[in-house]
Amino acid sequence: MALLAWLIFIPLQILWLPLSILGALWVAYKQIGVSKRLGLSQTAVEIINGRWTADVFGLRKDTASRRLAGKLPNNSVPGLGLALFPLMVARLIAGRPILYPLLPDDARAGIANMVFNRTARFDSLIAANAADAGQLVVLGAGLDTRCYGPLARPGLAMFELDQTANQRAKRKAVKRAGLNAADVRYIEVDFALPQWIASLTASDYDPSLKTVFLWEGVTLYLTEADVRATLAALKANAAPGSVVLLDLYATRFIDTLGKGATGKTLQATGEGMGFGLDFSGDAEGVLKAFADSAGLRLDRHYFLGLASRNGAFMVVAELVVGT
Repeated sequence: MALLAWLIFIPLQILWLPLSILGALWVAYKQIGVSKRLGLSQTAVEIINGRWTADVFGLRKDTASRRLAGKLPNNSVPGLGLALFPLMVARLIAGRPILYPLLPDDARAGIANMVFNRTARFDSLIAANAADAGQLVVLGAGLDTRCYGPLARPGLAMFELDQTANQRAKRKAVKRAGLNAADVRYIEVDFALPQWIASLTASDYDPSLKTVFLWEGVTLYLTEADVRATLAALKANAAPGSVVLLDLYATRFIDTLGKGATGKTLQATGEGMGFGLDFSGDAEGVLKAFADSAGLRLDRHYFLGLASRNGAFMVVAELVVGT
């Protein structure tokens, strides 16, 4: 059936190309133009659209992201549908995605697969830690929807921290999407200020409980000083055995995204590139040295793109607060 899917996909994509371009432009206008006008994160839309795509194509079940994506003022689900329609048809015929979206093994993952591989690795680390944790704290929550899915259970207190504009827009969209947010504590913070941690500790956050700190898709927009200060604040206010789940990026990846049209787009919405690590040589050693320097123990971790001649472009890692 895969051959048949390709035989239908290629001419359909050629015929559909003007509508695919229209859909992509529609999404881009909402994601970039409207985000800038409203003072919202455009990269958060890119991530939730990746998760919408993963759900639609059967890579990952995520009903909450699918519902929330359609209720955002700076997104267009119809535009996504137009852009991806030929691939949707091919997926129905083949019984699996072809060309895009794909979920390759980590070593062969590339930029096109980054959101799918990254999300899968974070999912696995959260699942490994959530069962005996008392709290989940999502730092720079953006449009993450894990607090509205299977993780929502009695005994797990959930906190979402983000900047005021992003937080308020999300809460409105969550309500429009009909998602259950009764057990989510929303905390508005400015991560650029060193006292942001006080906003968390002043809430009903309990520093004596094992906590899973989810810090996904954030460090690359910060300075090294900000990353280290955040890790220090978490370490000082977390129970032993708590974990920080985060992603860190290669300096070459940071440099590439910071150039050209992509870099200008990110700068326009206040999301310029920042901190990275040099993974071109001994990536394992560099990562461990970083964890040690932060006073945290490196546990499970997954490099993406190791099979590339340039080495890994990012890593999803579990850092443990000492016992």
